[in-house]
Amino acid sequence: MTAFGAPQLAGPAMLTDSGLETDLIFGRGWDLPEFASFPLLASDDGRAALLAYYQEHVDVAITHGAGFVFETPTWRASRDWGQRLGYGSAHLDQINADAVQLLRDLRDASPSLKSATISGNLGPRGDGYIPSGAMVADEARSYHARQIEALVGAGAEVITVLTLNYPAEGLGIAQAAKDARIPAILSFTVETDGSLPDGTHLGSAIDFIDEQTDGYVSFYGLNCAHPEHMTPAIAPGANWTTRIGSLRANASKLSHAELDALDTIDAGDPGELASDYDELRSLLPNLTVFGGCCGTDVRHVSAIANVIAPL
Repeated sequence: MTAFGAPQLAGPAMLTDSGLETDLIFGRGWDLPEFASFPLLASDDGRAALLAYYQEHVDVAITHGAGFVFETPTWRASRDWGQRLGYGSAHLDQINADAVQLLRDLRDASPSLKSATISGNLGPRGDGYIPSGAMVADEARSYHARQIEALVGAGAEVITVLTLNYPAEGLGIAQAAKDARIPAILSFTVETDGSLPDGTHLGSAIDFIDEQTDGYVSFYGLNCAHPEHMTPAIAPGANWTTRIGSLRANASKLSHAELDALDTIDAGDPGELASDYDELRSLLPNLTVFGGCCGTDVRHVSAIANVIAPL
């Protein structure tokens, strides 16, 4: 698989973290309004909690001799979500920069890592599960540009957006990343039938963005759905499946609507989830980055590492 400038694809299999926000809320007792973890950067206790979370995952990568992708805690650190929490544009710029520096310092303090990449993490402008208020690509390009520029300016080496639910926003982010001259990774979520929440087929979304950007996206990912929901989206042997390089599944087999209604965590079974990852590898030959999403924690990533470590 061609790297398209993304450092994740320059070496062996890479691990990344798990469900940051759900782990902080349900596993560590933090209150995260608007499901935003970036405000923790503003306090010593919050930064310590973030560092403890990342260190646990780094230790798994070191144990298994795998590389690691550091994803900044900035999934909600864009304009609209920041405004809901009282953050202005300049403050958000600093937050994004601080997030990159936090992880650069942790990487520097982890010389035993086989390889490591700092990824500036973006989320959708709207709800991750519901494609309401959908933008055209040019609007998405403009909306996400400032956060991308802040992350790039602080030293992020790649941009990763998680939980995209319609193609146009992904296209706009890819274009904004290209403007900033930084590699981009786009990760989509799917419903239980394997389609994107707006009804688009996953392969159609990937082909559309590749055609519009001349294949600029380094690779695509799947996240925030259980492997059982991802499998119907995959057409074995289709060319677009070779463009998927990242897998971050939910622990739960529940639908997005069912998960939204929960007031507890469904952590599923880490061993079973790891087995599901192993099965997906046979359908997605270029998977390189492995982590978790909602409901997962370091136990799930450790179980996944046991499966993918031979890579």
